[in-house]
Amino acid sequence: LDQEFVYSWTIMAEEKNPFRLDDDNIFERIGREKFVELSTVFYTKVYNSEHDNFRTMFTNHNSIENAIQNQYEFFIQRMGGPPLYSQRKGHPALRGRHVNFPITKEFADIWLKYMNESLDEVSIQGDTKSMMYDFLENVAYFLVNINEDGSRVYG
Repeated sequence: LDQEFVYSWTIMAEEKNPFRLDDDNIFERIGREKFVELSTVFYTKVYNSEHDNFRTMFTNHNSIENAIQNQYEFFIQRMGGPPLYSQRKGHPALRGRHVNFPITKEFADIWLKYMNESLDEVSIQGDTKSMMYDFLENVAYFLVNINEDGSRVYG
């Protein structure tokens, strides 16, 4: 799965830049508690998902509390805050940490749907939301490791 293919899913040619969040400090804009709230709302959706295979990919491997903490610490670190994730778990190494999970484009789409809903529910809006979503969309598709034919992309 090459980056050009990922870009075709995310329509990167149309004004999206997943790394424009590097030009700002989202952590300073919204603060730690908003990241915790976002991750809590998000994982509540995931752990109650109607999509059985998607849901069990999470529930069979991690408690909801650990999933929430891992996500908000990563988000805080990546979006301008202190390196909480790395201090506790080491380098994020996203592909390496996700290689054992069968991530399809369908699962990436479900993940993004729940994340978009969560961003709205916790009132992250405007430019902050678009910067975060563009980044998260790119990451979600970057982590896809199962092709549509069921073959492994990496790992």
